[in-house]
Amino acid sequence: MDLYWQTSACLDYRMYFGSWVLVFLRRVNSRILFDQMLGRATRLCDLIGKDAFRVFDAVQIFEALKNMTAMQPVVVDPKISFSQLAQELATVANDDSRNLVRDQFLAKLQCKKRHLSEQSAQDFETRAGMSPDDFIKTLRALPIAEVAAWFTQNSDLGEILDRKGEGNAPPLFISEHEDKLDSIERGYGNANKPEDYLKEFTAFIHSHSNDIPALMTVLTRPRELTRRQLRELVLELDKAGFTETNLSTAWREMTNQDIAARIVGYIRQAAIGDALLPYSERVDHALQKLMASKPWSAPQRDWLKRIAAQTKANLLVDREALDDPDLVFKREGGGFNRLDKIFNGELQQVLEAFNDALWQPSAA
Repeated sequence: MDLYWQTSACLDYRMYFGSWVLVFLRRVNSRILFDQMLGRATRLCDLIGKDAFRVFDAVQIFEALKNMTAMQPVVVDPKISFSQLAQELATVANDDSRNLVRDQFLAKLQCKKRHLSEQSAQDFETRAGMSPDDFIKTLRALPIAEVAAWFTQNSDLGEILDRKGEGNAPPLFISEHEDKLDSIERGYGNANKPEDYLKEFTAFIHSHSNDIPALMTVLTRPRELTRRQLRELVLELDKAGFTETNLSTAWREMTNQDIAARIVGYIRQAAIGDALLPYSERVDHALQKLMASKPWSAPQRDWLKRIAAQTKANLLVDREALDDPDLVFKREGGGFNRLDKIFNGELQQVLEAFNDALWQPSAA
């Protein structure tokens, strides 16, 4: 037992080291004993969310026994990126090599999934169509040819998982030089001026209006836009360097107008010249128009107001939103089926009418 230091209380280990640690202090000549020691570290410990372990080899036992043990890490190079593995899955021709790459991708994902930010987790589910856990199960079950075909069509999944600042601590750079401020500049991707950034955005919208389905829906049929389509569109814009925050800042600096128009407003303004209005104002006008369109019952009016409030907060309310346990509708006894009864089986038409009213010229 003096060959390695361990404790049965894995929680205490987590408190002191932040991960499971195995320390070799003396050599052994038994491969079986060596494998048993490594096996202690590979045991799961859900109590601390264990997904990796570290080995400190003070006596070069790995070098001495590396040709004798069958226990090898799945990911030979821990620094290999998800993007590189995704590219190899899509391009490598040999099935045995593809299987090896898939195993490495899944091993890295098992560790990474616990450290995804909320935004990255959402972007992952948007692109993969499922949670990381379900994605891992699916990839293990699929024939390797289908896995390769999927990654050929969805190569940007690796970019989402490779985002900096997630999962691992950033490197610490130390300098003894005295700090000096040379200048202050605001950058907009490839553009230095806000007007150039907005021109690039307009050009992007026009050039991709026919090949991004969600973008076409925003421009021609906004009433049919779903939350999933919106997430996909935001992900595509983010990949191209266009975010709602940067668009808002660029518009403010160019026009001296601070307008919280939200991303759909900026898209429609760039593509078809819609007036850029505060989104909350659009929602209020749409609610007023819908309320005046027919006599509603008291419960119906209450739920219309809640739908409007959630539209302000989440940009869009559709059937998925009504059934989302994290939103107010489910928590307050709603859900699509129940609310559909309150609206006499016409809830889908009500949602479409409300979303349509958001972008009609009369809403201005």
